[in-house]
Parts: sequence; structure tokens; C-alpha cells
Amino acid sequence: MLPIVLLSVFGIALLFLGFMKSKAILLPATLLFLLITLAVNFLDWNKTYLYFNDMLRVNNLAMVFIAIVLVSAFLVVALSGSFIENDEAQPAEYYGIILFSLVGAVMMIAFENLIMLFVGVEILSVAMYVLTGSDKRNLRSNEAALKYFLMGAFTTGIMLFGMALLYGSTGSFTLAGIGGYAANQQGLSLLLYVGLLMLLIGLLFKVSAAPFHFWTPDVYDGAPTIFTAFMSTVVKTAGFAALFRLLSVSFVGVYNFWWTILAVITAITLIIGNLTAVYQNSFKRMMAYSSISHAGYLLIGLAALGAQTKQAIVFYSLAYSIATISAFGVLLLVAQQKGTQTISKEGVSTESFDTFNGLARQNPLLGFAMTVSMLSLAGIPLTAGFWGKFYMFSTAVERGQIWLLVVAVLMSAVGIYYYFRVIIAMYFRDGATEPIRVAPFYKYVLVAATILTLGLGVAPGLLQGLF
Repeated sequence: MLPIVLLSVFGIALLFLGFMKSKAILLPATLLFLLITLAVNFLDWNKTYLYFNDMLRVNNLAMVFIAIVLVSAFLVVALSGSFIENDEAQPAEYYGIILFSLVGAVMMIAFENLIMLFVGVEILSVAMYVLTGSDKRNLRSNEAALKYFLMGAFTTGIMLFGMALLYGSTGSFTLAGIGGYAANQQGLSLLLYVGLLMLLIGLLFKVSAAPFHFWTPDVYDGAPTIFTAFMSTVVKTAGFAALFRLLSVSFVGVYNFWWTILAVITAITLIIGNLTAVYQNSFKRMMAYSSISHAGYLLIGLAALGAQTKQAIVFYSLAYSIATISAFGVLLLVAQQKGTQTISKEGVSTESFDTFNGLARQNPLLGFAMTVSMLSLAGIPLTAGFWGKFYMFSTAVERGQIWLLVVAVLMSAVGIYYYFRVIIAMYFRDGATEPIRVAPFYKYVLVAATILTLGLGVAPGLLQGLF
């Protein structure tokens, strides 16, 4: 599979480029490598192939998810120019690890065998542990990396145990083999059900679904902002692609068993994510709970697994990723130039909402980009986020899960409150008068993300019929 091979080779090449005296080549080289991989990804369009002894299956859906992951990584890397200017940063290592983590993401998206899913999860997870703790002199970063590693290792063990139970009950690690057994299952199969639940726990942890979300606020808050953006988009997209593939192929035969459990988890995730975000004074922690809430919206499509689920998850993943990266991009730039931080009651230094006071007057472009991002995440019409939620809610209606739809709509109304806090700070509060400088390439990236968010909001049918 060419994307896996290319990302591995390019990651090694970046490590060697790091020996050069000048760091200037690293950013454009990484962006070029991602563009090449994105182009190569579509070479097998409208074809289905099995690779590595039937361990990976590549089809149009897998290629679309891989494209979303690669586009997200491209946008994140494009906003990371500060690495080149920082003498303490190690951009070659950072970019290399990002490419290696994408190898794991591709494996999670295209796996056909549970062993390949486990390998992909571990490659992606280990890379994220390292990137989370990359700011070695920052105690928050060190604490976040340790928490992420310990909790991630524990849930990985649970997931691996679940895979073992599934193999014990079905005699197969392949999705088709497990699916065939589940479809023909008569009566209660304790090993199958327990194995499925344990596997779901491991994957739900990766996508920050409640009640497996406790690591998310501290890790998002402590990790460097640029890696928080990567974690909240690439990891979540890969995780939901894996969940969809697993449930739609292997366990659709026992849907009546797991849908109620997943629906309850969905409701809990929506309630915890949205209500807790209301009380946050840190923008990064608010975005962490926002990420939890959006995991809940994506879970609606899985709990109501049907004909529209595939389209809904793809569209929502793309809309959420673009808006989130744009929001973190504005935060990164504003926090660097303003240096506005506040001390919470726990004594932890965090980015405050006050950082955005008067931003619309200091730099109208940044204010507009952040506004569009917040509106999209809130699901306001004429943005991509509105149609993402519309498609998700449609899947619940299709399955008749009206109670879940009511919870989601109510929590969407709550979400409007905390997203609009940022907009109010930018337009209706006084802040510093010094203008915020934006590098040309940085500006182009934010403009492209904003145009894409609005474009998908005006013409959501652009992605229909692709897979």
C-alpha cells in the first residue's frame, strides 16, 4: 500500500534532513511529502485491493478517510512555522514523528484484520505520547504525556484482551470471519459479546468518548497547541473510521446487542462534553470538552448504523477537522504574540478567553477565521458544521431513535453558548491595540480553511457520490 510505504520513507528522510545546518527546508519538504502521499492515495480510485496477506483493504471509502487525515496533517504542519524559529525545537523529529503517526492512522482506517488494527493503534498512540511530552521543560506537557501514556497503555491492554476473546469465540482475526460468525450466531455468545465490549472500550478511549474521556482535558491543555490540533483531528478521524469499519462489517449481525449500549454512551458523551465546556475559562480546555461533545455527535451515526451513516461520518469528520485546526491556528498565533495567559485556581497556566479580547479590531482576518470556525463547530447554517450535524441527526431519525435526537439537539443549543463566548470576546470586548502580524503563508492556510468551511456549508453535496 503506497501511502504507508511513502509515509515511512518520507519520515526517515526527514530525520536525515534534520542533520542539515539550516532548518528552513524541513517545513516545505514535509508539506511536499504530504501532497505526494495525498496524490498517490487516489491512484487506486474505484478499485478494491487487499494488501499484506489480506491484512489491509483499500476501497473508495478508505481512500476518502485517508485523504481527510492527510489534509488535516497538511494544515497542521502548515501552521507550525514557529518550530523553525525556535532554537530549542526539533522540527525534524516532530515532522518525522507526525509522518510515522500517519502510518498508524492509515492502518486503522484500512485494516481488514484485528492484528493490523492493533498495530495501527499502537503506532499512532506511541507517536502521540511523544509529541504530547515534546515540550520537555514544561511541567504541564510532561504531566500530560505521562497521564496519556499510562491510561493509553491500560486501555490498549483491555482492547487486546477483547481481540483475544473475539478470536477465541470466532476462530478468526479477519473482519469477514468475525462477521460471518456473528451473522450466524444463535443465542447468547458470552465470549463474543464481552470481546466486542472490551474492543469498543479501547477504541472509544482513543476518540474521547465518555466515560473514557478523563484524560482528554489535561492532555489537550498540557500538550503544545499545534500537537493538540493534530491530536483532536487526525486521531479522532482515524478512530471513528476504525469504529465504523468494525461495526458495519463484523458486528452488524449483532446490532440489537450493541446499539443500546452505544446509544447510552453517546448520550452521556454529549451531556458531559457540552455541559462541562460551559464552565471552562481556558480556551484549550473548552476545546477539549468540545472534542468530547463532537465525539458524541459522531457516535450518533454509529448507534443509528444505516445507509446514511457512511456519508454522515465522512462529512462530519472533514467539517470538524477543518474548523478545529483553524481555531487552534488562530489561538497559536494570538497566544504567541499577545502572551496573554491566566492562572487558574489550581495554579495551572492556561490560555484564557481574554486572549481574544478585541481580536476583530486588531486583525479582522483572524477574527473572521475564528468566527467561522466557532460557527461551524456550533452547527450554525451556511457552515459545514451545520450540515455535518444535519446528516448525523438524519441517521437517528432513520432508525427511529428520537430520544437520542432530542438529547443531541438540546446539547447543540448548549454548545452555542460556549462557542459564542469567543465571538463576543473578539467583537464586543476591549483588548490590546497592537496589531497581530500574520505571515503570508499562515494567512493563506487560514483563508483556505475558512473558504472550505463556508464552501461545504453552501454546497454540501460536493462530496456525495464519491464512495
